[in-house]
Amino acid sequence: MSASPRYVASSSALGRVHWRHSARSNGLNNCVETARLGAGLLAVRDSKDSAGPALLFTAGAWRCFVGGLTHTGFAPVR
Repeated sequence: MSASPRYVASSSALGRVHWRHSARSNGLNNCVETARLGAGLLAVRDSKDSAGPALLFTAGAWRCFVGGLTHTGFAPVR
């Protein structure tokens, strides 16, 4: 059994997925974007490089990552 890929070299290879960014983004194109993929995966890419690489996470791993940021003092500045 082989492991699932953890990234794609070009997010363009993911096809026509719907990329979204945080509503708290300031519009300066300095955030990450996420897209839901099939099979319970989530892709994450740099908004400055829309054709660049994307990291792939399970939905649960992404929730843990974001939750860890929130609970360890990296909460968004308001």
